[in-house]
Amino acid sequence: MPGISFESENPPAPAPVVGPREVVVTELDRKFMRGVYSEKHGYVADEPVEYGGSGQGPTPYDLLLMSLGACTSMTVRLYARHKDIPLEDIVVRLTHKHVHEEDVEDCGGEDRRLDLIGMDIELKGELTEAQRARLLEIAGNCPVHRTLKGELAIQSRLAEPG
Repeated sequence: MPGISFESENPPAPAPVVGPREVVVTELDRKFMRGVYSEKHGYVADEPVEYGGSGQGPTPYDLLLMSLGACTSMTVRLYARHKDIPLEDIVVRLTHKHVHEEDVEDCGGEDRRLDLIGMDIELKGELTEAQRARLLEIAGNCPVHRTLKGELAIQSRLAEPG
């Protein structure tokens, strides 16, 4: 697994053993810097300096948006390839903000905070309007999008110290 490089007073512990379809997050400093590991990859997550971090990695919300954007792009590419659509390139730009429901169309309900992800999908190539519309529809069917939009349960429990 590639090592993580960052600037810190304390050297990080060795990368943990990570199983298939598992992610492990470790503390790299006593602030916000974290080692984020999958079975074959390691990254750093952090908070910006202005929020008390060191700014050496993407924030947790950045990582969430990256996951959604990557999955969206992959899903659109897979569909375009399967249907022989002449898609040359895909660029997905995402933003995240907290808003009140009253500020968002079609949210209804009582006044409460809502997380809003904006996603602009740029499709490059000689595409018809029908192809563009279909690819946009397919983008909304990527697995990460469906996970975020569906019912989600998170089961947290304490692990034995290892």
